[in-house]
Amino acid sequence: MKRRIHWLSSLAALASLVAVTGCKTVSTSSHQYLGVQALPPSDPAQVQILREMPTRPHVKLGEIEAQPSSRSVDNLQIEQALQKAAAKLGANAVVIVADHSQVVGATVTGPLWSQSVNTISGRVIIGVVIHYTQP
Repeated sequence: MKRRIHWLSSLAALASLVAVTGCKTVSTSSHQYLGVQALPPSDPAQVQILREMPTRPHVKLGEIEAQPSSRSVDNLQIEQALQKAAAKLGANAVVIVADHSQVVGATVTGPLWSQSVNTISGRVIIGVVIHYTQP
């Protein structure tokens, strides 16, 4: 009986945590450009978010793609996810080159002989990861 109560209370705590935090996540994927020297990770808090390429000398390290899980994810959370992913590549900054909605999936409904396909759109942010060559 105690084991069952413990299990139910654990399940209730997990459900409460999910309800409080919601599903507001940002998934990121990144890739380093070929021929670019690998750098040690940088501090995510020091990675700048830019809207245009800087005039300061820099090297392009790679790209990051971020996909918020819903429209309710705020920009600060998206920027922090970009900073964290860019820092893993040794970045000083991320330059946002695209921020748009696109098809990210599809659902198929109905019986085999009469199926319909509904596309799922989502926000996609793409950034170029850079490292300054001079301080």
